[in-house]
Amino acid sequence: MKRQLLATGLAVMLVSAAAVTASLGTQTAAVLAKSISGCAPSQLHLYRSGHLTVATDAPAYTPWFEANRPENGRGYESAVAYAVAEALGFKRSQVHWTIEPFDSSYAPGPKTFDFDINEITITAARATAVSFSAGYYNDREALITVKGSPLLTAHSPSQLKTYKYGDQVGTTSLAYIEHDIQPTQTPSVYNNLNDVASALSDHTIQGFVTDAPTAQYMAASGEVKHGVVVGQFPSNDESYGLLFHKGNPLVSCVDRAITQIKNNGTLNRLQKKWLGIYSAIPTIQP
Repeated sequence: MKRQLLATGLAVMLVSAAAVTASLGTQTAAVLAKSISGCAPSQLHLYRSGHLTVATDAPAYTPWFEANRPENGRGYESAVAYAVAEALGFKRSQVHWTIEPFDSSYAPGPKTFDFDINEITITAARATAVSFSAGYYNDREALITVKGSPLLTAHSPSQLKTYKYGDQVGTTSLAYIEHDIQPTQTPSVYNNLNDVASALSDHTIQGFVTDAPTAQYMAASGEVKHGVVVGQFPSNDESYGLLFHKGNPLVSCVDRAITQIKNNGTLNRLQKKWLGIYSAIPTIQP
């Protein structure tokens, strides 16, 4: 009985595969079977035909990526990019990574990638120049300082205003310092997070804000010498989205892919695997 059913099923599959192959030319039925209807690789308008070009900044930080190698599939954002690619029917070998600095990613104009994944918060201002996918991570900001800092014990809302902060140019973390903490001293602005970490390590600034997983990693790994996470701030309903050139029709297919990996539990599993250890941070008020 099992052999007969297998043979019958195989025959039906072969007939179906032949029909699909005939109608789609070089695209295989196997790829179509894996992809979302209407969103198979051969049906998409891509920066590089037949390949999904994904951008991120350099260096690519843990826990979003590991070993500064986005292509290895390790780290939350690397894993999310490959999960989206798989939902669209791309093989791993068809995913190509490229570098795009964070502060130029949301500038208007054409892009040299299909989408950028780089902890980019969806904001109305940025959405005037670029398009975003549905969110794939809900962000919470956290405050990091160094051992011995008064920030560790004196961080009431009024006390937070008295410290010297710094942060990366163009980030929502810098905006959070300016608009929510509202310090009496103007925050210093740096080109990248490495420069911010160095400024804190050498006591040029007393603290900076970044997403909770990054803050926890930078403190635990020594990226910030003697770094300590003071706490995370209450949720501000910020979400990270994949970034596209304005009006890119690929967004609708990627949104369907994100919905799929949310509904089948993939996104939740990836968050637990790569970000779970960074979630146990006390909440403080700005």
